[in-house]
Amino acid sequence: MDFERANEINDYLVKIFNEVLLIEEGTLQQSDFKDLSVTEMHTIEAISLTGDLSSTEVARKLNITVGTLSVAIQNLVRKGYVERVRLPEDRRVVRLKLTKKGKLLYRLHRRFHFNMVEAVLDDMSEEEIPILLKGIKNLHRFLFDIKSQMNEEEKNE
Repeated sequence: MDFERANEINDYLVKIFNEVLLIEEGTLQQSDFKDLSVTEMHTIEAISLTGDLSSTEVARKLNITVGTLSVAIQNLVRKGYVERVRLPEDRRVVRLKLTKKGKLLYRLHRRFHFNMVEAVLDDMSEEEIPILLKGIKNLHRFLFDIKSQMNEEEKNE
């Protein structure tokens, strides 16, 4: 790949990442959910509508420690977005569940992401979509490999 094309792709990836974060942050501040940060919104997204994930599972999805997640969950419980549910058959087991308010935010956030995907696919042929998907998967694998290397280096320190 030539330098100009690589540079153009990089510039767009950086712009897209920054614009998504700015839009999400701005949308939160102009909504009924202004008491939330983007990080808290992504925690709600990780919990999702299933309501049967443990703190360990959610922390793993977010790539954070359970301790860090516990602080975030305490804030989300206090703000009315999340509740902790103990299983009747084993009261020691706690699952995280979205409240009605949390589910509403989750659905609005998912709608934004769905609209984003629709915009990406707009005017693309059926033949182009698998090529785009392959590129996105390649990027994901690259980032996953770097993250795995970083985690290994942390363990070895």
